[in-house]
Amino acid sequence: MSASSRLTGIFTPNLVPLDARGEINESELRRYVDWLIERGVHGLYPNGSTGEFTRFTVEERRRIIEIVADQTRGRVPILAGAAEANVRETINACEYYHSLGVRAVAIVAPFYYKLSPASVYAYFAEIGKNTPIDVTLYNIPMFASPIDVPTVRRLADNFEKVVAIKDSSGDIPHMIRMIQAVRPNRPEFSFLTGWDAALMPLLLIGCDGGTNATSGVVPEITRKLYDLTLANRLDEARAVQYDLVTLFDAMLFSAEFPEGFREAVNLRGFNMGAGRQPLSSEQQTDLVSLSKTLQCMLAAQGFTDQPVGGCPVSNSPPVDRTEIDAIVHNVLSELKSRGLA
Repeated sequence: MSASSRLTGIFTPNLVPLDARGEINESELRRYVDWLIERGVHGLYPNGSTGEFTRFTVEERRRIIEIVADQTRGRVPILAGAAEANVRETINACEYYHSLGVRAVAIVAPFYYKLSPASVYAYFAEIGKNTPIDVTLYNIPMFASPIDVPTVRRLADNFEKVVAIKDSSGDIPHMIRMIQAVRPNRPEFSFLTGWDAALMPLLLIGCDGGTNATSGVVPEITRKLYDLTLANRLDEARAVQYDLVTLFDAMLFSAEFPEGFREAVNLRGFNMGAGRQPLSSEQQTDLVSLSKTLQCMLAAQGFTDQPVGGCPVSNSPPVDRTEIDAIVHNVLSELKSRGLA
């Protein structure tokens, strides 16, 4: 892979709409794919963590990639999640997705069993020797065996089909160490971040892009942040990053992952359906509350047409912050003079 063909930009780890029976809603998925591409995402990343790949069967995972590849029609590259529960099935997935014309696959380190670095290397080495398609390592230590820096370097040095890593740890020093270790020998190797809350700083230290869940909800904002950062318009980029963190935190921490993201995509005008993971009545209530929060957040970002009846847009002039500070100061002074503060 040449440096010019490296994986760059924002790859959306898209969710999968489900119908009333809990089956893949193909027409809605196709509409969602078009919507994401029209709003500027650089690529698509089906069968990732946000796409709940473990909650689908092998056949369903393949069907998801078939639909996305067919609907995309080469307009943007596809990074397909190809992680299965064992190396043989993972290689089979690599072969099948290669036949569909997918640009590359992303493979999480073995999950459930916590493995040593030597075992993680052996797993990816077997894939590296047998895959017909380019491979992106997927480091997500909260869910799977971690891929440490020496392992990334060995795999990059020994297998030309291992072309990138997607790191979802959010650990900036870890990303720096990986870039330092790999780029001297593999200048075309790509580094992608899966941690939306640190997209801007990770781009600044040398990442090529990200696989960011928020891009499945507000693709306009993540694309804007990417463009501003690369253009070195850092004050503007910083403001967008702050807003993105607010959105990310609301979706990530207010509900079971990725239910907050599913609810937010509904607010953009899609019918995502209920997820495969059953929810308690309390969790259902949490999602209603989250919906209200996200409505206001999306409206504040300018998405006032979605959803209908969303947070109202104020036409009043902005409040003078200096005036507020003066009022607060006067109130505190008065309280102190009365011995109440």
